[in-house]
Amino acid sequence: MKPEAITASYRRWAPIYDMTFGRITNTGRRHATRVANGTGGKVLEVGVGTGLALPFYDASLEVTGIDFSEDMLTRARTKVAEEKLDHVRELRQMDARNLDFPDASFDTIVAMHLISVVPDPEQVMAEMARVCKPGGQILLVNHFARDEGWLAWLERKFAPFADYMGWHSNFPKDRVLGEQALQLVEETPLTRLGVFTFLRMEKTA
Repeated sequence: MKPEAITASYRRWAPIYDMTFGRITNTGRRHATRVANGTGGKVLEVGVGTGLALPFYDASLEVTGIDFSEDMLTRARTKVAEEKLDHVRELRQMDARNLDFPDASFDTIVAMHLISVVPDPEQVMAEMARVCKPGGQILLVNHFARDEGWLAWLERKFAPFADYMGWHSNFPKDRVLGEQALQLVEETPLTRLGVFTFLRMEKTA
């Protein structure tokens, strides 16, 4: 997806995101934050959106969130203020392809329903690996394309509308598995139909 398409799509989604797609994705959000809470330390959420996950992080963590969409971030900042989420240290507008953080800055990096939206997922994976500490983890929640079955057919039918919907319905999982510094250590389907998948990767060096 092109950056201008992402901006336009999430401007449309921002006012209704929490009540629509936000509800559908709650299972993955709770699962990923639970894993992050078990590790501790500094957390970066890439694609923080309206901040739906922020209340689920443990108060002992230091959480930074970034997003490409200022419309989404405005709502996230309101949540942080209203719910007094003191563990959220910073929310910044940023392009995930060029993270403005030093190498090895975070213990855990979380990206939920982001990787099939960004223009260059391989570059985003490389950037997340760069700012992750050695021995740290990257947690992904996303929908990945199926090879066969009626759901695979449906994914292909919706694929041409990616720019309008704000996500790719037929995004291949292989595109997130090529970063050499990362090792896949867990893959868990999150729903009965496997619509969303949780991947946990460790940075090996």
